[in-house]
Amino acid sequence: MPFPELNLSLGLTDNDGSVFYAGSGEGKVIVRTDSALKKHTISILISEQQVGSVNLKTQLKGVEFPAEIEVPIYQMIVTDDKTNEKELYKVTRDTYFFKEQKTKKGLWSFLGLKFLAPKNFLFENIPFEPLKEEMEMFDISKYRKLNQDELTYTFQKENQNIQIFAGDINSLKIEKGTSYFIVVDEKKGQRFIGDILYREKFLKLTPKVNLSIIKRKQVSKGAEINKQGHTDRLIYI
Repeated sequence: MPFPELNLSLGLTDNDGSVFYAGSGEGKVIVRTDSALKKHTISILISEQQVGSVNLKTQLKGVEFPAEIEVPIYQMIVTDDKTNEKELYKVTRDTYFFKEQKTKKGLWSFLGLKFLAPKNFLFENIPFEPLKEEMEMFDISKYRKLNQDELTYTFQKENQNIQIFAGDINSLKIEKGTSYFIVVDEKKGQRFIGDILYREKFLKLTPKVNLSIIKRKQVSKGAEINKQGHTDRLIYI
């Protein structure tokens, strides 16, 4: 159990009249140090700013299914209240689950030769978004789990399961009913993991970890994906 913040300070003066020597104590302070027993916080902010896309394996069986699908990624900012060092990452905010296969309308379907018509794949999106406020904050300190080369924070909001995942994104097994924030970096999540572990070690006492999620203005309910894995259409209603 972490110690409470004592927030003490020690001051030394150059005045012979210091109160420690029954004097007036009016001298200027020349040395001041804060107590080491101070509780610190790591802050993770998931923004609404889209910064590109990433291809994720679909984990679907069958020759016709796209091997990978395109998923948008958003900016994530990590900092702490001691070093104030800011690191930028990319994270997914949409969790796609395959729903059905659709035949695209066109010449072949018009002629009744649907087997020759190109196929689209409909994916349902199950994201997590703040419902009432523009930004929602969570204390996720006790939900941290480090397993080999993976770091996860798994928690619940009402009846919805939420997971922040850092590791090899193509080794993650997506489970229905869980909304994922998947950290995307150039070292398969290891840069983010190393950043968190460095801050925890530097802050000494087990720090509080705050997650803030900014609500997006528009969130798709699903997407139509072509055989190449590219998004043909986002569905909002």
